[in-house]
Amino acid sequence: MIVGEGLIIFISLYGLEIPLREVPLWGILTLLGVFNWWTWLRLGSQEPISENELFIQLSCDVLAITAILYFTGGATNPIAWFFLLPLIIAATVLPQEYTWYMVIFTSGCYTMLMSYYHPLPDIQPIPVQGENAHAMHAMLPKHDLDLHVFGMWFGFVFSAVLVAYFVVEMAKTLRARDRSLAEARELSLRNERVVALGTLAAGAAHEMGTPLGTMAILIREIENDCEAGEDIELGHKMKILREQVARCKQALSVMSVSAGEIRAESGHLMPLTAYLDSVVESWRQQLPGKKLHYRKAGPMPPPGILAELTLTHALINILNNAAEVSLKSIELHARWDQQSVTLRILDSGPGITPSLSEQIGKSPVVSTKDQGLGVGLFLAFATINRLDGSIDMTPRQGGVGTRTQITLPVISHWS
Repeated sequence: MIVGEGLIIFISLYGLEIPLREVPLWGILTLLGVFNWWTWLRLGSQEPISENELFIQLSCDVLAITAILYFTGGATNPIAWFFLLPLIIAATVLPQEYTWYMVIFTSGCYTMLMSYYHPLPDIQPIPVQGENAHAMHAMLPKHDLDLHVFGMWFGFVFSAVLVAYFVVEMAKTLRARDRSLAEARELSLRNERVVALGTLAAGAAHEMGTPLGTMAILIREIENDCEAGEDIELGHKMKILREQVARCKQALSVMSVSAGEIRAESGHLMPLTAYLDSVVESWRQQLPGKKLHYRKAGPMPPPGILAELTLTHALINILNNAAEVSLKSIELHARWDQQSVTLRILDSGPGITPSLSEQIGKSPVVSTKDQGLGVGLFLAFATINRLDGSIDMTPRQGGVGTRTQITLPVISHWS
């Protein structure tokens, strides 16, 4: 708006050679420019902008328009259309009561300019002496009419362009805000589901502690009986069963210890390669019979990553899902730079449909298994998103298997 007003003043002064009051006009534009520079600085602060503050900002624009019109003919000036601009902005972004305040304010300023203003100087053609003087004087009314019509046309076109620009930009801002609110609501619902699942998991851990302890005692007694009766095969099976029960008890103990810890307390910085190696080693201990082709590439020395227990569980869970549906082997490709690391997990299972790809991880009841509830994938998605990462599951090229791509932020400079 400042550029447009300055352009009109410049054309009037130096193009049409209209003798306007140059000093106050450029002074008003200078003050308006300083005020908008302060507004730009205000937008960079963290304090939210209230409705009252935005109304005051628009009111200052109205006062600037009023001051310019006061020195350029008041209500007779064709650019009086400028009053519509702050009114349209107020009607678009402010509540109804503020819009009516702006209607009253702009109407009052416009009404005042009908009586109080510096009239525009008479614009006449260059005087002509002699026999053509009478003809030139006859042309003066038409000359004034043509100039006024041109001014009205220019004011309408310029105002229409400004209105269209501001309305379109504000509409984009409102749509972006609606998208942000929808994403925030979805994230809030997902967090509520995670909290509910955590509560259920804590209750399940408490309930499972007693039967697992009883099973461990009975398994030990059976092992002793097998050693006495020299039943080696049964003793070997009971040993495997005892190890699995111990593993379950250890998982419950870790769950109890980790409950309630915040992100900074539950993780520690590690070199990225060392962390990925530890995740792969933990997974291979759980499924020793499955083959994993593990490749990694990136600049050295590697960046750091926050090694969270929940992140480790999420990655192992995704690897387990890939191994369960693959008849042969699975692949894990890791590639990183100084900003992020990308993990690609490729399996050779039946694949995933595009509709399921859009829904998986968003609800704990979506699963690719016949008897699964999808809780593991839901928690894996929630964990990766909480760490400012992203995860995407799509069909592999060729229609055989699924490609799971995980992107996580890394710490480039750490010690």
